[in-house]
Amino acid sequence: MRTLIQDLRYAMRMLAKSPAFTIVAVLTLALGIGANTAIFSTVNPILFEPLPYPHSERIMMIWSTFQGQRSQIAFHNYRELLARNHAFDALAIFEPWDPGMTGGAGEPERLDGQSVSYGYFRALGVEPALGRDFQPSDDAFNGPNVAILSYGLWQRRFAGDRSIVGRQILLDGAAYAVIGVMPRGFDSVLSPTAEIWSSENGYNPSNIADTNTGEWGNHLSVVARVKPGISFEQAKADIAVIARTPVAEFPRPRWANLHLGFVVDTLQQDVTSGVRSGLLAVMGAVMLVLLIACVNVTNLLLARGAQRRGEFAVRAALGAGRGRMIRQLLTESLLLAFVGGALGLFVAQLGVSALVALSPTDLPRVDAIGVNAAVFWFALGITTLIGLAVGLIPAMHTSRNDLREGLQRMSRSTAGGHLRTRSLLVVAEVALALVLLVSAGLLLRSLTRLFAVNPGFDAANLLTMQVQPTGQKFNNDSLPTGARAQFYKQALENVKQLPGVESAALTSVLPLTEDTAIGQYGAQFEKDLGSDKPVGGGAGVFRYVVTADYLRTMHIPLRRGRFLEKGDTAGALHVVVISESLAREEFGNQNPIGQRMKIGGFPNWPLYTIVGVAGDVKQASLAASDPDAVYITPEQSWFSDQAMSVVVRSRLSSAALVPAVKGAIWSVDKDQPIVRIATMDRVLALTHSERSFVLILFEAFGIVALALAAVGIFGVLSGSVTERTREIGIRLALGAPRGNILSLIVRQGMTLTIIGIVIGLGGALAASQAIASQLYGVTRLDALTYIGVVIILAVVSALACWAPAWRASRVDPAITLRVE
Repeated sequence: MRTLIQDLRYAMRMLAKSPAFTIVAVLTLALGIGANTAIFSTVNPILFEPLPYPHSERIMMIWSTFQGQRSQIAFHNYRELLARNHAFDALAIFEPWDPGMTGGAGEPERLDGQSVSYGYFRALGVEPALGRDFQPSDDAFNGPNVAILSYGLWQRRFAGDRSIVGRQILLDGAAYAVIGVMPRGFDSVLSPTAEIWSSENGYNPSNIADTNTGEWGNHLSVVARVKPGISFEQAKADIAVIARTPVAEFPRPRWANLHLGFVVDTLQQDVTSGVRSGLLAVMGAVMLVLLIACVNVTNLLLARGAQRRGEFAVRAALGAGRGRMIRQLLTESLLLAFVGGALGLFVAQLGVSALVALSPTDLPRVDAIGVNAAVFWFALGITTLIGLAVGLIPAMHTSRNDLREGLQRMSRSTAGGHLRTRSLLVVAEVALALVLLVSAGLLLRSLTRLFAVNPGFDAANLLTMQVQPTGQKFNNDSLPTGARAQFYKQALENVKQLPGVESAALTSVLPLTEDTAIGQYGAQFEKDLGSDKPVGGGAGVFRYVVTADYLRTMHIPLRRGRFLEKGDTAGALHVVVISESLAREEFGNQNPIGQRMKIGGFPNWPLYTIVGVAGDVKQASLAASDPDAVYITPEQSWFSDQAMSVVVRSRLSSAALVPAVKGAIWSVDKDQPIVRIATMDRVLALTHSERSFVLILFEAFGIVALALAAVGIFGVLSGSVTERTREIGIRLALGAPRGNILSLIVRQGMTLTIIGIVIGLGGALAASQAIASQLYGVTRLDALTYIGVVIILAVVSALACWAPAWRASRVDPAITLRVE
């Protein structure tokens, strides 16, 4: 311990004697360690930590398969699984539920929640902290209305009143009995925003023979907990047998026949599948930044070691062994690393805050991101490894010094060699920087292409918000002329009268939102285009129920025929406007106006006459090719949609218009929640939030890598100029032009850059595969990106070479020769 303390005291004195070196090294390490720690803080709870449930590795998600794609499950398929499986302790269904809460203090509120069957919380292994869990009797068809609250909703809406259990609350105008409150900190990974859960008692198990009911719709998700002692593979085999062997008790229609089997994933795999590739790519990028930082500090230590050769020669002459000097140098590098690591934790805390703020909305487990004990140990671990790694090469170099040569160099103005090792490290820095810059460039080009995609409408000055009427008078009201339809009609008229409103409309599906997940229907056409064009067709289209002014308000262009009009009411001819792509696919060069089509597959649903063709609109995302759509009026729909979005185009700023639009809607009914208030510009931005998140990180890492590479080149050339001062002085004394000296040093630096670029191009070609899924409109071999990055790196390297080269050309040969 005495020797260790002595080494530490000496290391602190030596670092204090070189403040410039110490500050640069510490800041470089702090940046690398802090960035890695921040990213680890994000990635660890999402990808690596077990989910916050008991024995979470035993929780599985089960999906059906339909048309080769993973699909949700029908209610009767779930009942069959529940009755026939032998592998699960608990198995439950769930689906989104967004009830409107009215009554009590505060404005009416639309809550995010889930309808779940008995066994849902048992499958997760969590029980309510207050009250009870759901019971099998709660699942009975048309059973009691019961609900469980999240801890946050209990505190926010009911001030933590423990007497809430057993009380009635109003949800969608119906009374629900609160039976429990979930624990504080409960992490609902299957629906991170869920605040309330109700029993899944809306499905009738006795109508299994009627395939035209909602019980046979594939719209339920299944979660299950495997029994102890049964492996994941055994559980998969158990339900595979169920899929392969139908029984008479559970008949299956064509779309739910399970002949393709089930898709089974662990819960962790399921909830992270959408972000795994992006997060791993970011993790790889930040590790490259750390590696570049380590290379830079190693280079600094090598340069410093070269300057201290005389000191170590004297120590060796006085009896210091090689091991003793290596330990001293490692102590110094570890001290540097620990100071950098301590500062890095502060950088990590700032980084985590920025990451959470920038994270896409679908990033799971955001609440678990933070600097905690696991993050601290990670930071300590990489700090120790870095301290050993950056110190080992300089320590080995310095300890191998020849005693006589070291004493000779001590008396001279030059500092000594090691340029070959330092040059190799600079080549590595340039190569690693190029890998990061190419990735950032590809993402930037991709996002630029995505921004340039025409969504099919004009998003400027367009405000949107969603309304879903709640209350007894709206329950079970699906008529196009019922109370819900009348509410929408009156609310829209009030909005249109507001000052500054140019136009306003309603739509059942708002493009580029989650509405598109439930807005798809099959379309069939009655074509009259000659004998070679048979009747039929089965296109999948997005069904938009819109008021007459919707297409004009969105500035969706008319290609042929006419828009929907106010006269397209229930008693008039049923008409439809179709998208340009749908017209092209189904009718080719023929005129579709006057042709008839059916939307959906039920025999009693109406036939529509095509009266117009509108421009294509991006539906699910800007990157997806899914433009087929049909537009009908609410009066001519076969049912009234539960939720509608208001779209308002105005001359005022959207923020200023929000209170007025909400007031206009509440003037019809003050108890109706209004949610999802956003401009269409914001909606557009959210569609590529994941790509933007990854791009921002890669750009930041690329800039840091470029700066560190430039610093590395500058440092090596500065050291080279210092060590070659005598040679340069003699060259100048013998008549060498100063321009030749300038080009000599620049050529030395650019040679290192070119070698690094060549090596880095190979690395970039391989590494770009990791971000291929994030690219749009460009390939990972995009030539323009590679050329641009090479030019940027070459220019920055040339600038880094210039200062040392200029200093070399200014050497005074008289002073150099006088020293000699």
